[in-house]
Amino acid sequence: MTVSWHDVTALSEAHERLLAGMPVGSVVRDPIQASWRRCRSLGLEPDHRGDIPYQQDLDDVCSLADAARPVLENLESRLSGIRMTVLLSDEHARVLQRRVGEPPLNRYLDSIQLAPGFAIPEEVIGTNGIGTALATRRPAFVCGREHYSDHWRDIACAGAPVRDPLSGHVIGVLDLTCLRVHSQSSMLAMALDAAHDIEQQLLRRATSRERALLQAVHDARRRTAAGGPVRAGIPATDMLDSHDQRILEESAAGLISSGRAGLAEVQLPRGRTAVLLCRPVTSPSGVTGFAVEAVFPPGVMHRLTPTDPEAAPPVTAPPGTAPPVTTPPFPSPRGRPVVVESPEMAASPATGPLTEPATRTDPWLLAVGEPGIVRLAVRARERLGLLYDASACVGTTLDVTRTAEELTELVAPRFADFAAVDLPPAVLLGEEPIRVDGPLRRAAITGIHEDSPLYAVGDLVTFAANTPQARSLTSEDPVLEPELGRAAGWLAQDPYGGEKVLDAGVHSLITVPMRARGTVLGVVSFYRSRLQEPFDDDDLSLAEEFVGRAALCIDNARRFTREHAVALALQRSLLPRGLPAQRAVEAAHRYLPARSGVGGDWFDVIPLSGARVALVVGDVVGHGLHAAATMGRLRTAVHNFSSLDLAVDEVLAHLDDLVARLQLDQLEAEKGSQEETAGQEIIGGSCLYAVYDPTTRRCTLARAGHPPPALVLPDGTVEYLELPAGPPLGLGGHPFETAEVEVPEDSLLVLYTDGLLEHIGERDVALGLDQLRRLLAQPARTPEQTCRALDALMTMHPDDDVAVLVARTRALDADHVATWDVPAEPAIVSRIRSEVISQLTRWGLEELAYTTALTTSELVTNAIRYGGEPITLRLVRDRTLICEVSDGSSTSPHLRRAHTTDEGGRGLYLVAQLVQRWGTRYGAHGKVIWTEQPLTPLCDRPGGFDASLPIEAI
Repeated sequence: MTVSWHDVTALSEAHERLLAGMPVGSVVRDPIQASWRRCRSLGLEPDHRGDIPYQQDLDDVCSLADAARPVLENLESRLSGIRMTVLLSDEHARVLQRRVGEPPLNRYLDSIQLAPGFAIPEEVIGTNGIGTALATRRPAFVCGREHYSDHWRDIACAGAPVRDPLSGHVIGVLDLTCLRVHSQSSMLAMALDAAHDIEQQLLRRATSRERALLQAVHDARRRTAAGGPVRAGIPATDMLDSHDQRILEESAAGLISSGRAGLAEVQLPRGRTAVLLCRPVTSPSGVTGFAVEAVFPPGVMHRLTPTDPEAAPPVTAPPGTAPPVTTPPFPSPRGRPVVVESPEMAASPATGPLTEPATRTDPWLLAVGEPGIVRLAVRARERLGLLYDASACVGTTLDVTRTAEELTELVAPRFADFAAVDLPPAVLLGEEPIRVDGPLRRAAITGIHEDSPLYAVGDLVTFAANTPQARSLTSEDPVLEPELGRAAGWLAQDPYGGEKVLDAGVHSLITVPMRARGTVLGVVSFYRSRLQEPFDDDDLSLAEEFVGRAALCIDNARRFTREHAVALALQRSLLPRGLPAQRAVEAAHRYLPARSGVGGDWFDVIPLSGARVALVVGDVVGHGLHAAATMGRLRTAVHNFSSLDLAVDEVLAHLDDLVARLQLDQLEAEKGSQEETAGQEIIGGSCLYAVYDPTTRRCTLARAGHPPPALVLPDGTVEYLELPAGPPLGLGGHPFETAEVEVPEDSLLVLYTDGLLEHIGERDVALGLDQLRRLLAQPARTPEQTCRALDALMTMHPDDDVAVLVARTRALDADHVATWDVPAEPAIVSRIRSEVISQLTRWGLEELAYTTALTTSELVTNAIRYGGEPITLRLVRDRTLICEVSDGSSTSPHLRRAHTTDEGGRGLYLVAQLVQRWGTRYGAHGKVIWTEQPLTPLCDRPGGFDASLPIEAI
């Protein structure tokens, strides 16, 4: 909590902590604390009473004093009888005038040398109303113990900067001072009003000079007309629109700001050319400036008028004007060089283009003004153009580094010769910096040449405490150093490197902290070397505008980077980190996030019962966290539905129901809390689900709004499988149809999302399918080689994310599968058991004979007793030993715990104890009960089943 400026005790304690090098915290107002730190960094002592600079001759600032005189007189009458004094200082903190004030107050001010002629800058006496206002170029209110110096603790000061209304430079300070006990919070507002009134007086003086110049031009014209008969030509205004007038006015401003007389041609639209004549003019009061007149030469009139009007006599220049001189060409507003005519064309009225007796226009006055004032106007227009370009060119991407580069590329070399952006590493990573007091990373630098002695991109920079950049970060205020060689602490950073910078011609610096939403994100430095004019207050304001706009863009990019990283981490955690072990297919995959952010594309390989495998590719609508979270829910649901051994079409139907429920939940949430769910995307998506059986080499597929898969045969032939086009997920109520195809061994199944087709086909799906066909048409490729071939097409981030799953099919031959047709007779069980043991012996799995025979006996017995024909037994030797018993009944067995008095009901429970997994899957004509056993006998494991008992006993 910030203490009041009345709380002397708390301020004194905070002041002592600062001097002791201890943290002050936030108890002191930010401007005061920043001033204290500046004073301490300069080595000022609070009790030091050194010599204050004094200058008796104040004639060089008579213009400011003259403009302020009526304002000070008004203040003097208003403050009469109030124990307060008014001070006016120049831009060097030198007191010019001191008015009003009671004798005791003035005597006290004399004792601390706050009197006309004395200079009181902040770097000499510490925090005060005049010096601090000049140091920060902002209004400053300092009361009592807020002064850094002990000798000023009994007064209160309120200083308001006075700016030149034309250039924006701070040319002085209007200060109200009184004893601390008489201080009022309204002092600063009163000082601001008075400073504004002085600026208005200065503006009136400038406009009066312009009016005097304009009157001198009109007087010269009248004298010319009185010298003889004048015959009018064609009015030029009839040939100009607003765009033409603006082009001519900008060219005229350029002529006046150059400070030279001369002729120039300006190209206008529709093939027209206007001639501008820049003449010197002097008002009766002695104000010297230039007037610019325009005329269309005769050739333009011949092209634009059907008949030639009456010829007009030559135009005579006003008497007393100097002959024009040539000026170097300068760029016109339309980007074409302006051709400046020779002096003879203006000096010889009989032969120049302005005196051609053929058809012409009357010359008309475009502009009049002093070169310095017009030059400031031209600069102001250029700066407005820079600000417009900044709004259009900075922040075009949500990338922190690119935004920093856009800022430097905009201002160099139009505003500064070099510009650099330094950011904490945390900002580059998308995080929010807690404190910007450690090393900064140079994110961008642009200049007039690359071999500058400044730090390069990527360098870590630690600014010393007294450097302009460090002071800017500490005070969170911009720092202007018009003369870099005299800047405090400039060489403290790197004496050798700093000298190299100065030797390279860098002479002026502005540093601006990059603030956005109350957080300092870094610092921007602007340097001038080739541009001879040092930075001024107007440049400082413009730099703050640049950095303020760029800071918001960088903060937006930082937040996007953080959210993108979170979404990417979430998606990576939800996508499969590796493919599961299985022998049905050899698979490889690729995922490429979109340029706009993480999306909802996903893929999966899911082992199923019976050595089968499910291949899944899906796409969720939208991008970002919402899409990634939805993708995770759908992928989990597919795993759950697959574990139930549901049919392919049933999996998509259940997935469709889930998406519909998610949509309904979202609509209900929006009704309950509009703010929390505003902007959420619609839940929906597409999916392709395929199940491949290596024992039959058949693949069953179904799709929900998804592009068809590609089948690459072993010889390289590519075909897109014709599948029924199911509706996208979330529509609800529509059935999904399946297709079954036989897949030769060593074929490639290529599943992908629509982002792949849009990327390689440049948003043309048909072209994308054709491009994909040509890429896949290669024989004997592995899935990984196919993915690498796709990588060559995806060299940059696409507009939509891309997921690809490539699977090469394998087959289990007859040596790995044994099948028996089982009659519905109980006596057949013993024979089946013997044949199973014999088959396991041939496979070298004698150790599994006991448990497999027991499992087979129980499953076959249940099928004979409770099922229906046909009954089939199948053993599959894969990574595990699979036992399947199918029958024509859809009745599902249930695992239960039998009571001690029950004669039956223990068989399925016993099977569950013997095998690793078991389950039931349903088909079109019955069911299959399956079990899986590891190839290492379960009874050999600790706690396994006791195989010493005979099967008959069990």
